[in-house]
Amino acid sequence: MSETFLGYLLATSALLLFTVSILVTKVASGRMELGLGFLIATSMNVAFSALAFGVQLSLRTEAVTWNAQAFWLFAAAGAFATYLGRWFFYESVVRFGPAKASIFQISSPLFTALMAWLLLGERLSVLVAFGMVMTIGGLILVSYKPGFFSRRGPTPELPPDGGPAPAAMKFGLRQQLLQSVLFLGMGSSLAYAIGNVLRGSAVRSWNEPVLGALVGAVCGLALHLAFSSEKNGIAARLRSASRSGMALYALIGVSTISAQMCVIGSMRYIPLSVATLVTLCTPILVFPLSHLLFRQDDKITATTLAGSGLTLLGIFIIVMR
Repeated sequence: MSETFLGYLLATSALLLFTVSILVTKVASGRMELGLGFLIATSMNVAFSALAFGVQLSLRTEAVTWNAQAFWLFAAAGAFATYLGRWFFYESVVRFGPAKASIFQISSPLFTALMAWLLLGERLSVLVAFGMVMTIGGLILVSYKPGFFSRRGPTPELPPDGGPAPAAMKFGLRQQLLQSVLFLGMGSSLAYAIGNVLRGSAVRSWNEPVLGALVGAVCGLALHLAFSSEKNGIAARLRSASRSGMALYALIGVSTISAQMCVIGSMRYIPLSVATLVTLCTPILVFPLSHLLFRQDDKITATTLAGSGLTLLGIFIIVMR
């Protein structure tokens, strides 16, 4: 098995695992609040990656070598991707809906490619770049929903007599930024891209994807517990929470951290932007599976089919270059 093939195999495995986590989230979100579920999933990220690393240690013959620089790169990746990326993404989902949030997420491979080129000297051929553009264009078509560019609500008007502005317009800088779909969407995309570049740089100098995923998960959980506004009364909320909801969010934690391990491993063998792009192709699997499993009202339109075809053609060009 060639290293390139192994890289694509790992990235595809991550794609399938992320797809599972999204489908399970559709069920879990109806049984438990998202904030508490996110905490359970992040905690399971740590627990399962620690278990996986323990099993790996028991099976391997050579000792783990220490690489301080790569360790801190994995930790920083956890801060950007596991904490900041998810925070920006969930804020944009809550405020503007999943359609707008997902459109911005698709731009992450482009930022990853740019930063990998500037910081790591990673170059893409013209054919691969063309395939990436086709894939991203296809994903945009698949994810696009009518009314994407419509405003969420009316903009308050100033009083005609020049009186004081309504309270809705008296935002500070923080409130203004949180009302901006561009700020939240691009913030999420950039945070994930930075995390991907940090992980790729770390795994290429320290081939420990499982340990790297564990380090990032611990860092992300620590930041979540330190800065979350919902950390008070966690024990009481867990006692009263749905047991089936907790089990589903635990499964989400297992699937997402397993996907991260696969992504990190793939980055050692294929370009960072390509690994990121493959794992972001979840819409072409989630949309038809959601329609089949959950009987959702969203119809599979000609635009969806065209976007899926364009995405698959782009991926084919990249793999068969």
